[in-house]
Amino acid sequence: MPAFFRIRNRLTLSLLGFFFMGSPAFSQPAFDPFLERMLKKHPQRFGKILKERDLYELQILYTKIDRDKKGQPQFTTYRYGTDANRYFYPASTIKLAAAALALEKLNDLNISGLNKHTPMLTLAARPSQTEAFIDTTSANGLPSVGHYIRKVLVASDNDAYNRLYEFLGQRYFNETMHKKGYTGFRATHRLGVSLPPGENRYTNPVRFVEGDRIVFEQKADYCETDYAAPAPVLKGKAYYDGDRIVNQPMDFREKNAFALAEQQLFLRNLIFPERASEQQKLNLTEDDYRFLYQYMSQLPIETDYPSHYSETMDDASVKYLLFGKTRKRIPRQIRSFNKTGEAYGYLLDNAYIADFEMGVEFLLAAVIYCNEDQVLNDNQYDYDAVGYQFMADLGKTVLEYELARKRNDRPELERLEVEYDK
Repeated sequence: MPAFFRIRNRLTLSLLGFFFMGSPAFSQPAFDPFLERMLKKHPQRFGKILKERDLYELQILYTKIDRDKKGQPQFTTYRYGTDANRYFYPASTIKLAAAALALEKLNDLNISGLNKHTPMLTLAARPSQTEAFIDTTSANGLPSVGHYIRKVLVASDNDAYNRLYEFLGQRYFNETMHKKGYTGFRATHRLGVSLPPGENRYTNPVRFVEGDRIVFEQKADYCETDYAAPAPVLKGKAYYDGDRIVNQPMDFREKNAFALAEQQLFLRNLIFPERASEQQKLNLTEDDYRFLYQYMSQLPIETDYPSHYSETMDDASVKYLLFGKTRKRIPRQIRSFNKTGEAYGYLLDNAYIADFEMGVEFLLAAVIYCNEDQVLNDNQYDYDAVGYQFMADLGKTVLEYELARKRNDRPELERLEVEYDK
């Protein structure tokens, strides 16, 4: 082989090595012995998954919470397989950030009459965009940031998230999260809709009204910054593009991202805002926090609006950790303040779980890849066979440990005991 081609081939291999440094083969996941021992104590629950943890791309973060005599929390975090460089699709877990930042943006605008309950009308400035002037599922028949957040947290509604994404704007959403230190975050697209390339950079004009009066108007926006990953992010061995199978890995370079450690930190800062760093503090009112706590933990059957949630959804519809996909009623003294996700074979839950009767609290986040055949977009995932039961078992295992361990001081959880719709 001529020297020129040998040099070119070595260069090509070097570049490929650079591009794939973020893949599992080049990263070093963290495994804390304490959490590993806890899981191995239950081979009937986790034996198969631990044996093939790379296949399941398993990542777990468990944070123990201890309170001092003044009630101040101290955090101890244990990791299993966590790796900021190992990509997973965050699915709907990204919606929690959108909900909190939408409330913060309203507060930062500081306009009289503008709040989470002010009717928000979404207009369309491009053929790919859709309008939203009414919402028949709300109490007054009108859309609002508050009602969109309610639908996002109680039922993980995609359209509600998309309206929050449009109000935030792609540039604002990403820049705000990055300024707060969440550098493993990217929000590049709406959810549940397929748009032409580049269209997610455009966001709709939005108008907040009070009767016939315009309280605030936000023009249509275009994000010039490309927030896609700098290198290919390849997953699986094949994927479907419509009805056509493509026999090569799917590239997630232009998909959303939210590292698991950052997800748990974001949730921790919501639950314990007094412990957030100055950089990561959110400009939220006490009423905003209560609003988020209510709908993060409220069950569908406890929800007035949308009224159909109580008829069409189970208690555990979006409470995977501890409850999986049970059809049974779940104990009311245990509350999960969480956000789940489920897409492309990835199953996730990021939760703060409290047993108000027993005085127990902890943070738990996990992602498991439920796609043994490695084919994406075929809707043939292993959520039922593997994922939901794993989530239920993981939550149960940690709760059992928490109930058994001694605490010097019982946590005061009154701040989180919110009033539900019914």
